[in-house]
Amino acid sequence: MMFPIPEDVSTQAKANFEQALKFAETTTEAAEGLIDLNLKTAKAAGADAVKQVKALAGAKDVQELTALQTSFAQSNADKAIGYARAVYAWALDAHGEMTKIVEAQVSEVNKNFATALDKAAKSAPGGSEFAFAAMKSALSTANQAYDALSKAGKQVVDVTEATVNAGAPGRSKKAA
Repeated sequence: MMFPIPEDVSTQAKANFEQALKFAETTTEAAEGLIDLNLKTAKAAGADAVKQVKALAGAKDVQELTALQTSFAQSNADKAIGYARAVYAWALDAHGEMTKIVEAQVSEVNKNFATALDKAAKSAPGGSEFAFAAMKSALSTANQAYDALSKAGKQVVDVTEATVNAGAPGRSKKAA
């Protein structure tokens, strides 16, 4: 015995599946970006290490060796900071893309729930208005809480970005 699936449920299931696929694609693209960054960094670090060893082996005296070591230490520290910034930028971009997907999904779920609630309220028996009003109030409260959390999360990202930018010598700060 088969039960018919209401069109609304079928449509929502398809939409959820599409969102899940989009989330998976975005996650995969983000992972590919980080892998690419790490491969390029490892390749560059290997080439730098070979150059540095050759330069150190060719040092004529202790003073040249000391100067080379100091120069390489500063260069390596700058590269490490650059790598950390690149990872931060990658994480910020990935977070932004994931946030867009989640926010779109939350908005769609809220819209569908509100529509279903309105349909149910129209066909509900008399005296149930209080229950529907309570459900709408709970939905409104949940949406306000989500908005507050979302805004707090964005503020944390903004503060973190400002902190990173403030510590970046020679880098101009973004206009707010």
